[in-house]
Order: sequence, then C-alpha cells, then structure tokens
Amino acid sequence: MFTVAAPEQMNETFVRAFNTRRLDNLLALYEADATLCVDGMSSHTGTAQIAAVLGDFLQMPGTLTGRNAFCLRHGDVALLRADWTLTGPDGTTTLAGSSAEIVRRQADGTWLYIVDHAVGASLERVG
Repeated sequence: MFTVAAPEQMNETFVRAFNTRRLDNLLALYEADATLCVDGMSSHTGTAQIAAVLGDFLQMPGTLTGRNAFCLRHGDVALLRADWTLTGPDGTTTLAGSSAEIVRRQADGTWLYIVDHAVGASLERVG
C-alpha cells in the first residue's frame, strides 16, 4: 500500500504509485472528496471523477519522474510544488509540468491530497 508519513514525501510517493500502473495505488493518495485538475481549466471532484482522469493518465506510456520543489506546512495542511516529467519508452519527454497541491494530515497520521493541480505551477502568468 502507498502511504505518506510526511507531506514532503507526497510527490515521490505519487511517482512510485504511478509507475506501478495501478489505479488503486494512485487513488489511495486522495481523500474521498478531493479535487484534481490536470489541464489548468477543469476540475474533477470525488473518487469516481478522479479515477476516470487518472485512469486516462495511466494509459500514457512511459515513466514518471518528479522532484519536490517545496513543502510549506501549517499544522495539518501543507502546500506542495513539484516538477514532473513523463518520459516515453524512446527516452523523449512526453509531458512535463509543475504541480501545485494541498495535502492534509489524516487521523491516522498519514497525508492525502485534498487539492491536486497537476499543472498549477506551470500556467502562464495572468496578463
């Protein structure tokens, strides 16, 4: 099972879970009513909607890598930013971005996503 004991571990755990290619491993990282945005515009809330989006993401061939850029913790919540890359089987970059995420400590001490904006830190500046 994929669990996160400290918010700083969330992004590396997401990468490991993605690379197993098992949807249940990814879903284990989200609260039941979490919100996910992958395109910068539309959001998906709740396990069923998140499962559909992540299921599509898992269909993309390649290996995910990522690096935590920062983790700002305030009590039971933390704001994260990570830089990630999906590298195709031929070694070329298929997708890349920088995420903005909010995680919350659960009653058992583990951390789960409540907001995951996969490209939130990659968006163009508002002009």
